[in-house]
Amino acid sequence: MTLALPSLTSLNPPRLGRIERYVLVQQLRSLGVALAVIGALVMLIDFVEVSRGVGSDQDLSALRILGLVALKSPSVIVQLLPFVFLFGTLAAYIGLNRRSELIAMRAAGVSAWRFVLPAAGMALVLGVLTVTVLGPLASAGDGLWQRERARISGAAPDASSNAAIWLREGDDQRQMIIRAGRQDRANARLLDVTFFIYTTDSTGNRDFSERIDAQSAALSAGRWRLTNAVGASIGQRAVTYSSLDLISSLADEEAFERFARPQSTPFWSLPNQIERIENAGFASTAYQLRFQQLLATPLVFAAMSILAAAFSLRLMRLGDLAKMSIAAVVLGFAFFFMNQFSSAMGSAEVVPPLVAAWLPPILTGLAAFTLLFYTEDG
Repeated sequence: MTLALPSLTSLNPPRLGRIERYVLVQQLRSLGVALAVIGALVMLIDFVEVSRGVGSDQDLSALRILGLVALKSPSVIVQLLPFVFLFGTLAAYIGLNRRSELIAMRAAGVSAWRFVLPAAGMALVLGVLTVTVLGPLASAGDGLWQRERARISGAAPDASSNAAIWLREGDDQRQMIIRAGRQDRANARLLDVTFFIYTTDSTGNRDFSERIDAQSAALSAGRWRLTNAVGASIGQRAVTYSSLDLISSLADEEAFERFARPQSTPFWSLPNQIERIENAGFASTAYQLRFQQLLATPLVFAAMSILAAAFSLRLMRLGDLAKMSIAAVVLGFAFFFMNQFSSAMGSAEVVPPLVAAWLPPILTGLAAFTLLFYTEDG
């Protein structure tokens, strides 16, 4: 008995037909137009804002302001990309409907799923590309914008900053809270430093152990080098040290840099940033929420694409296409406000960041699929 081997053609993945490719091309064109319109509006608003804000403090040229806008606007545009997919997909299918091309497709027995699902798949791919490539570039630009704005307005720290610095570090056995009255960047030192040292017992309770005040502290090679320090433990006399070393888990540059905003932290750097913040003893909820929201971005794009398609499949001869389109826009804005509300709940730790980030896109996707099933299959 011989076994029949599958042919090479049967092993090939399914390919898009002409109809699917045509609809995808129309959708890509509409997405490009929607992105251009929204991007132009965002840059125009940012240009006016930067001109009135930073530009009013310093005499900046129009070219310089445009460069600052180019750093600031991409992060805002990336946040508005769900509306690009909503408006772009809606415009593409309404155009097909107006030209009676949808009527011809449906009359030929073509199911809406044949061109809606490939469009949603394309939205997923573009979402992954946005999260992994475009998003990090926009986050880097936002970080540069924040530093440039602070430098131009004079708020950036110079060689010697008078702003108090708080740090926290430690492990399961010991925790240190560090307060520095000033910092000397030129010599890489913290000045007027106080170390509050806590020990952790076997039950997990932390007890105050020692306080050390020092004239200066320099971080190098995993150690704090304290100069002219005075230490005192509970129930003991103060001890003076001309020089004292304390083991540290911080990197050398972390004594002087502050944690970047979640929006300014690239996607690939967020896991390490979350670990650093938690190791330092701070809450990383905002960064966890940002990371989960970025992971959910492809699903958001796909849900918006399906939602727009489901609302625009109604044939023009049946009427109410304008009302359906308005309803799609209203639902899109409803998703935006629901996402903002969910983010606020997650930031306040009312709900876990995982739930706050994934619940809005999942609900939107389910609503879009439900409407599409009703429209297509009754």
